[in-house]
Amino acid sequence: MELEICCGSYEDALIAYQGGARRIELNSALYLGGLTPSLGSLILTKKLPGLKVIAMIRCRGAGFCYSREEFAQMMLDAKLLLEHGADGLAFGFLQADARLDLPKIRQMITLIHSYHKEAVFHRAIDVSDNLLKNAKILTNLGVDRILTSGGYPKAIDGLETLAELLSYDVEILAGSGISAENVQAFKEIGITQVHASCRAFVNDPTTSGQHVSFAYLDNNYERVSLSKVTALRRAIDE
Repeated sequence: MELEICCGSYEDALIAYQGGARRIELNSALYLGGLTPSLGSLILTKKLPGLKVIAMIRCRGAGFCYSREEFAQMMLDAKLLLEHGADGLAFGFLQADARLDLPKIRQMITLIHSYHKEAVFHRAIDVSDNLLKNAKILTNLGVDRILTSGGYPKAIDGLETLAELLSYDVEILAGSGISAENVQAFKEIGITQVHASCRAFVNDPTTSGQHVSFAYLDNNYERVSLSKVTALRRAIDE
C-alpha cells in the first residue's frame, strides 16, 4: 500500500521521508486545509532521493469556486511548480452550485500532462454535488488520481463509497483521518493508497506577547510527527 503524507513545509517532508513515506503532498498553510507551497520548499524537498512530490494548487482557504484572477494565479503557480520538479499537482475547481468547473479542470489537466506529470483531483470532490457521478466525469477527462474521503468528514465512514469508486478506471487515494489504528479497514476493501497528515502540534513561545497575539491554535503550529508516520508505515506493512 502506498503511503502519502500531507506536508506543510520542507521540514515536514523530511520528517515524512525519514518515517518511510515515498510520496508526499506538499502544501503551505495546513491550518487552512493546505495552500500552494513555496518554490523554495519544493526545491529543497526534491533533493530527497526517491521521494515523489505532489504539489498543492490552491490560492486561498474556504471553498473551490475561483474567480478568473484566482485561476490565472493558480495556473501560473502550477507552471512554475512543474518547471521546478513537481511530480504532479493536486487541484480542484467547482462552480458556485458545486458542480465541476469543467473548463478550468480541462486546462489544468492539459497543462500537467504536457509536462508528463500526474493530475490529482483533491477533496473538492467531497463537497461537489454528486461524488460518484463527478468521479466518473473526472476519469473521462483524464485525471490520474482522486483524493477523497468518500464524502464524509473521515474516510473510515466513507468505506462503502470508496469501495464503489474502486471499480472506476482511476486511482483512488483515501484520505482524512487515516491512522495506524484504522488503516487495516482500508486494506480490507482493496484500497491501495492512503493519504494521512500524521500531525502533531509544536509550541512556539513567541506567538503571543503581552498585548499582541498571532495565535490560531493557542501558541501551537502543526508539524508532521515522525512517530505517527513510522507507526502508520509499520501498520501498512503488517
